[in-house]
Amino acid sequence: MGAEQEKEEGTTVGIRATVGLEPWGPRDFPVLERSNTPAMTVYLGGPESAEKLATRHAKYLRLVESGEAAMFTVHVDSMADAVGSVGYWQTVWRDAPVYECGWSIATPHQGRGYASAALAACVDHAVDHGDRDLLVAFPRTDNAASNALCRAGGFELSGVEDAEYPPGNPIRVHAWVLDLAERRSNHRHPG
Repeated sequence: MGAEQEKEEGTTVGIRATVGLEPWGPRDFPVLERSNTPAMTVYLGGPESAEKLATRHAKYLRLVESGEAAMFTVHVDSMADAVGSVGYWQTVWRDAPVYECGWSIATPHQGRGYASAALAACVDHAVDHGDRDLLVAFPRTDNAASNALCRAGGFELSGVEDAEYPPGNPIRVHAWVLDLAERRSNHRHPG
């Protein structure tokens, strides 16, 4: 997946880069560290302690190993380090087994189409490799960028729900839903 960039007389008018996903691995802890800033976690309850980040990293590794999640680092062809992460994991929503997805693109790399490309690649992975029919996302209602990303990514707004994140911190979220079963059907029977 990629976004396009062209330059006309020294002016950037878009993005030209290839965005790719790599499976989450033991060396990806720095991706969590780069995303653990006040600006990056304003909608997630604030930065986490080093201990909580280490626990999150271990959880990602365990869930990927067990097949309960597909977590990825987001790479841009022109950059040495990952610019963020994206993934989906098994959960239950409204009494049905679903996948929930989430993403994070480091502040210096936002606004360049990387999140859109990464989310699209993540959705494609869930269509091709997942066994659940729905993919859901729950950005806070005041997180305009993530809500716009869901809308642009083909998710449908199901409504507003009460949630806690982190646990003990009540928030209001938009429940966005993408029908993976329909995409699989269209993929098998195009047209």
